[in-house]
Amino acid sequence: MGGTTTGTSGTETPRPKGRPGRKPKGSVPVIVPETPDKPDPDHVLTWRQRKVLQVIRESVQRRGYPPSMREIGEAVGLTSTSSVSYQLSTLQKKGYLHRDVGRPRTVVLDEPVNGLDPDGVLWIRQLLKSLAEEGRTVFVSSHLMSEMAQTATRLVIVGRGKLIAETSVEEFIGHAETGDVLVRTPEAAGLSRALAGPGVTVTGDGTDVLRVSGATAEQVGAAAWRAHLPVYELTPAQASLEEAFMQVTHDSVEYHAGATR
Repeated sequence: MGGTTTGTSGTETPRPKGRPGRKPKGSVPVIVPETPDKPDPDHVLTWRQRKVLQVIRESVQRRGYPPSMREIGEAVGLTSTSSVSYQLSTLQKKGYLHRDVGRPRTVVLDEPVNGLDPDGVLWIRQLLKSLAEEGRTVFVSSHLMSEMAQTATRLVIVGRGKLIAETSVEEFIGHAETGDVLVRTPEAAGLSRALAGPGVTVTGDGTDVLRVSGATAEQVGAAAWRAHLPVYELTPAQASLEEAFMQVTHDSVEYHAGATR
């Protein structure tokens, strides 16, 4: 009959609202209501439960996402994740926590740009970067090396079930060697003739830039000087992410292009 008449005396203690939730697995739920700063007269929460809520709230306010099980355990003096899980489950049942599926700590995507038009590719790229800037971990599996070069900051490369590399994109590309030299000159045809020789290959793309294989930057510069040809730029060619990937995984690929049975 509670609630059918208006009380004439006494006090009312507000109770947390909400329905019991499921036991959290792996990630931590997010606080729904504000918890009282003073002890509950009816002892709704224990000291440790209040401390857990405080740790979660501070993490969400400071970082935008809740702490891990380990971080909560270290903050409140619990040594096992099962003890932390029990406290979280109890707080869920009391209505103080709930899962926020729209705020995951980790996002995993497989070939996210397949079939997208240029606008869609740009949108995905910006989305992934924004998630990373919020402190989330974003895993992307993709065979599009050019796209990963523009999006990823770190690489995890696995071949035949074994870890081959785990490093930054810059370090990974930096360790790859092409041995080629890029040279920019208005006398591309003349420099090509000056560099002609055994083991040297010169290719051009119709502009004033040549790609030289089989000769060092010093040798290219010396040949241009002897031929009295101007050179505006001379630099070792940097490998692309795709070239670096092919070099590193050459011995870990089961099927190679052009292979026959």
